[in-house]
This record gives sequence, structure tokens and C-alpha cells, in this order.
Amino acid sequence: MEGKKINYRPIGVVHSPFQQMKGTPIQGIFAPEAEGSVEVFEEFAEGLRDVELFSHLYLLYCFHQAGPGELVCVPFLDDQPRGIFATRAPRRPNAIGLSIVRLLARQGRVLRVGELDIMDGTPLLDIKPYVPQMDHRPEAGSGWVKDTRRRATKEGADERFGE
Repeated sequence: MEGKKINYRPIGVVHSPFQQMKGTPIQGIFAPEAEGSVEVFEEFAEGLRDVELFSHLYLLYCFHQAGPGELVCVPFLDDQPRGIFATRAPRRPNAIGLSIVRLLARQGRVLRVGELDIMDGTPLLDIKPYVPQMDHRPEAGSGWVKDTRRRATKEGADERFGE
């Protein structure tokens, strides 16, 4: 499999108030007031059946405004270089993002969401339900991030990972 290309096509697009990376929340949990919508393309609309039964969703998307991939970076919440796989920075070998959002409402093929940390116009790759009894790991460790929550609630993204 090494060296083979993998192609994905978007299933939709994210609409948000964030037009540029600078100022976009770095994690949705720190921006409960940030709302937007997820528009699922018509050909995938049937896949939304029963999605409204969940309170939260995982969104997988393409970091379409991120610069080229890096293996080491200084993440938003730190001043030390870290391996990209020990961060959530957007400049990745495969520019795939993952966010947990609160589902506020479903209107046909449009999902109104809160706790949004995604830029406007972002191509959506997939949606999965957040299931607490499967996804919550109370014993999970936070690595170097464990002492950063106070800073994260006050800071949005800057421009260091853009094109």
C-alpha cells in the first residue's frame, strides 16, 4: 500500500462564520457559541437517516487552507516543537481534520451545528455519530496538552499553519 494514492471526494461542505484561519477556534469545546451548518450533497442525503437521534457528531474534513504537511511543528498551545502526530495541527501529511460538534437541528440535508471549529467552505469527507459509551475513555492521558486548557479557552488559531 505504501506510495499508492488514495482519493476521497467530499460528501458536503461546512459553512461557518470563520473566513480565515486566524481567529478560528482551535477546538470546538472552547467555543460553545460558534455555530454553523453542514450541507450534505444531495447524492449522500439518504445517509443522514437517523442522524438527528445523536447529540454530537464527528466531522472528518479536508484542511483545504493548510499549508504543506510538516512532521514537526510548534502547535497552537505550546512553544515547543512536537511531532505532528502528537498534535492536532492542520499541516499534516494527509490534510484530514476531525472535530466533534453538537448537533442542534437537522433540516433536510443541512445540519445546524454548534461548538464549531472549522473554516467556512471546508470540504466534508465523512460524518460519524459520537457515542459516549464507545468513545469516552476516562483513563485516557492528555500528554503535553494536559496543562493547556486555561490558554485554549482564550485563544483562537493564528496564521502559522496556513498556505
